[in-house]
Amino acid sequence: MPNDATAANSRWLLLIHQLPPKPNYLRVKVARHMQRIGAVAIKNTVYVLPATDSSLEDFQWALREIRDGGGEANLFEARVIEGLSDGEVQQLFNTARDEDYGRVVAEATDLLKAASRKKRDEAQIGTDVQRLRKRANEIGTIDFFGAAQGHVATTLLDQIAQRLSEAPLPPVPAAEVFRGRTWVTRAGVHVDRMASAWLIKRFIDSDAAFKFVPAKGYTPADGEVRFDMFDAEFTHEGDRCTFEVLIDRMRLADRTLRPIAEVVHDIDLKDAKFDRPETPGIAVLIASIAMAHHDDLTRIERASQVLDDLYVYYGKKGR
Repeated sequence: MPNDATAANSRWLLLIHQLPPKPNYLRVKVARHMQRIGAVAIKNTVYVLPATDSSLEDFQWALREIRDGGGEANLFEARVIEGLSDGEVQQLFNTARDEDYGRVVAEATDLLKAASRKKRDEAQIGTDVQRLRKRANEIGTIDFFGAAQGHVATTLLDQIAQRLSEAPLPPVPAAEVFRGRTWVTRAGVHVDRMASAWLIKRFIDSDAAFKFVPAKGYTPADGEVRFDMFDAEFTHEGDRCTFEVLIDRMRLADRTLRPIAEVVHDIDLKDAKFDRPETPGIAVLIASIAMAHHDDLTRIERASQVLDDLYVYYGKKGR
């Protein structure tokens, strides 16, 4: 998606620099910096960005880096770049971003084929989708003019996620099977395990007890159910976090749980799939609970209070 560069009235920031012959690494360092912030070269020593506040800050850091390395650099704002129309400059950006997205598209195409033919483990495909979606989001932050391959990449990743979600779900055991059980998960709970514990206690097993163990190597005893850990009965499937899997596997039809699931998903997987505006604030609350409390049961209790309030909020907002 194009960002605020489209509002820059075709003004451009130009960074003109000259690097010393030594050290050699400085040239590589500067080139990588320019690639990271999305600047494109119109000459060997001239880089351009749209004239926005964020671009100005990015170039100012680059300016300092070049000068600290013994080079010379100056920053200018221009309405017209000699020898290039605004459309041609924008095309330079789109070409660069299409190349970036192209690598995501190539890998996503292979993943879609694998998902369609079921030639690879679905959990691994889901992990790869998360990684590619994160990369596409990173490219999106420097995609100033909406490069065409960005839409292609997003569409492919959504198709893969849809294909994974269409896999038949395991049958749901009778509800009484999960009453009065001990639910086991990894120690050091964070958002997905906190939220899953709240979901279990409130909607699945009101008499649930919780047990916290190392991430791997634990053998469950009779009456124990594992969640969000290696080889668990309930854990990540495809690109869905454990909270989402519990909702789907247990056939919880409460629509108020869906926005909560979207928030938990984005905080846990860091892929901005749903990109709800309230997610960053809730992420801070969850992080503050984890920082302030080392005991896992206390973390769950504190997070449950937040989730109870969110449930009321989304319920009323939905109505």
